[in-house]
Amino acid sequence: MSQDITLQQIAEGVPKTLLYASDRDIEGFQKIIEETIKLREAHRNLQKMVKSFSSSTIQRT
Repeated sequence: MSQDITLQQIAEGVPKTLLYASDRDIEGFQKIIEETIKLREAHRNLQKMVKSFSSSTIQRT
C-alpha cells in the first residue's frame, strides 16, 4: 500500500544539522548520494549479468 507524503512531512523529517549545513556540506552530501546511486545501479547491473551468465551456463550443460 502506497502512502502519499506531504512536503511538510518531508520538511519535518529533515534533521536540523542538514537544515543549517553550509553549501559546502550540502555539496559533499550530494556527491555521496550521487555515488551511492551509481553504486546501487552497478550492483543491479552486476546481478543481471550474473543471472544471465548463470542461465546461459545451465543451458549449455
